[in-house]
Amino acid sequence: MPRSGAEARDRLERAALELYDERGYDQTTAADIAARAGVTARTFFRHFADKREVLFHVEAGLQEEMARALAAVPDDVPPLAAMLQAFRSMAPGMEANRRLAEARHRVIAATPALRERELAKAAAMAATVAAGLRARGLSEWHATLFAQVGTAALGHAVHAWTADPSADYDDLVVRTFAALRELADPEPDGRPASVAGPGQRRRSDHHEDHRRDHET
Repeated sequence: MPRSGAEARDRLERAALELYDERGYDQTTAADIAARAGVTARTFFRHFADKREVLFHVEAGLQEEMARALAAVPDDVPPLAAMLQAFRSMAPGMEANRRLAEARHRVIAATPALRERELAKAAAMAATVAAGLRARGLSEWHATLFAQVGTAALGHAVHAWTADPSADYDDLVVRTFAALRELADPEPDGRPASVAGPGQRRRSDHHEDHRRDHET
C-alpha cells in the first residue's frame, strides 16, 4: 500500500493512464484504476471526484503557475513577448511531466466526451492570461484578444510537443510565437515568411538560395 497521500495519488494517476491506453477511457472504471494502483475505491474517491478528474486535476495548479509566471515578467515587456517569456518559463515542469502529458493527450484525442472539458480548460487558461495582461495595464478588449491568441498558440505548440517524442517544448513555443510575429509582419509579397517547422526550411531560405543561383 502507498505510504502517503501524494504517493497514492501518483499511483492512481499512473494506473489510470495505463488503463485508458490499454482499454480505452470509456471501458475503464474507478474501481479498475484503484485495483491497478493497489488501493481501495474509497482511496480513489478521496483523491479524485471521478475518473475524468485524473486527467484534469492539474488545471488549477497550471493556471496558478501561469499567473505567477506572467506577473514575474517586467512591466515594460510588450504583451506578446511577455506571454512568450511566461510560457517558456514553464518548460522545466512540462518536460519533467512529459510522459504523463503524452498519455493524457492520447486519451483525450481518442475520447470525444473529454474534448469539451479540454476546451473549457483552454478557456480557463486564456482567462488567467487575460487577467495577467489587464494587471499590466491593457484594456479588457486587448487583454482578452491577446490572451486568446497567445493561449491558442501555446496549445498548438503543446499538441505538437506531445505528438512527437523528439520535439522540444521550448523550441516549439519559440517557433510558434515567431510564426505569429511573421503573420503580423509579412514579407513584401504580403505572405507570412513561413517559419520553419521541424525538418523544414523557411521560405526565405529558399529565396536566398534562388538569389545566389542567379548571382553565380
